Amino acid sequence: MPKIKYTKTELKQQRDSLRRFERYLPTLQLKKQQLQLEVRQVELQVEAKAKEEEQARHNLADWVKLFASPIVFSDYLRIIDVQQGTNNIAGVNIPVLDDVKFERVMPDLYRTDPWLDDALDMLEALSRLRLERLTLEEQQRLLAQELRVTTQRVNLFEKVKIPETRENIRVIRIFLGDQQTAEVARAKMAKDRGKRQEEAA
Repeated sequence: MPKIKYTKTELKQQRDSLRRFERYLPTLQLKKQQLQLEVRQVELQVEAKAKEEEQARHNLADWVKLFASPIVFSDYLRIIDVQQGTNNIAGVNIPVLDDVKFERVMPDLYRTDPWLDDALDMLEALSRLRLERLTLEEQQRLLAQELRVTTQRVNLFEKVKIPETRENIRVIRIFLGDQQTAEVARAKMAKDRGKRQEEAA
């Protein structure tokens, strides 16, 4: 606990600090609630994307034997651009997947297997799902990090700063009250002494 001065100026500063803390705390609490809600929503989205990806992989199980043939899929399909934007949630800039552009080379219909087009469609969908899930996981990480910091701030204000400032105000008021009482007592004693000296003279 920092050392405080037992003065009226210090009392005013402590009261101003307390008002500032009490005004700022509800904003922090609101931000914490909003972040908790957003983190939960993104968690649900991540779970949904993971299930979608798992379903797509499950659908690929029928193709696994075909994929064993020596085909280099990167000759026919590759990601050429991933466009990401940002969104601001409770003061946190999070990435948002806007678009994924693929370059697709038309396979030679005479020299490639007939199932290659369908396989490329599935690979494209799976790649897009994975990028969507990775973006959501990054959103989740950033929001959870901000939630942790905001929770620490809320706890600092609730459990340390506000109680400490209230205690400082209480101690300073007691000290100043004692000082004032002592001054009144000294003034009374001085007045009594002055009366006694007048009567003696």
